[in-house]
Amino acid sequence: MKKDRMKKMEEMFALQERLNDDTNGPKWRQGVTKLGKMINWKRCMVMETAELIDSFSWKHWKNISGGIDIENIRIEMVDIWHFVMSYILRFYGPKEAAKLSLEGMRESEVKLPTGWSESDNARIEELLAPFEDFMALALVKSDEELYRLELLEKFWECVDAVGMSFDELYRLYIGKNALNQFRQKHGYKEGTYMKMWGEKEDNAVMQDILSKEPDISYEELLSRLEEIYEKL
Repeated sequence: MKKDRMKKMEEMFALQERLNDDTNGPKWRQGVTKLGKMINWKRCMVMETAELIDSFSWKHWKNISGGIDIENIRIEMVDIWHFVMSYILRFYGPKEAAKLSLEGMRESEVKLPTGWSESDNARIEELLAPFEDFMALALVKSDEELYRLELLEKFWECVDAVGMSFDELYRLYIGKNALNQFRQKHGYKEGTYMKMWGEKEDNAVMQDILSKEPDISYEELLSRLEEIYEKL
């Protein structure tokens, strides 16, 4: 099991490295894209975490009993993972990064409810704590080795709080990475890409494929996306 997990972790870091090479160019580890745009991976984490927090009904002035959008929270965790890996890859190769990430795995004392009741509204600050702690850590101006490990630990606590297994994170990451590669290939940066595939967003189409074929490989998923897109 541990060997299988290491293999999957290494695969994710290798795919993220390839995605960054393809989309940002050879200097992304130095914090700049091929077009000269500055990169701040930790700010990306903060902004994606803010989007995750908006999946909670935390706003006191509207929809105060709306509960949480757990499916969107899971997708946001995968988006955050892209940026966490990119940040860690600034300092390590995929194999070293995977080893450090496994060492950083932690459980959370906070667990999001699978259903939502009126009493959960009173716990909103407690339920948000893991994500706000991660956001606060991402804002710290440090890149030291101990800091990198702490950042990974806080991320894995968030994953556990959401109730995601490692295999679920892996499956959704593979899907989102493939979709990101697909978008770049079909004109996402140029503005020619169609994000709506009929009545569904491309992200929903990707998730449908994964739900029907949970063991689909990365390359097979890319082929499946290509087949569907060509028919639009």
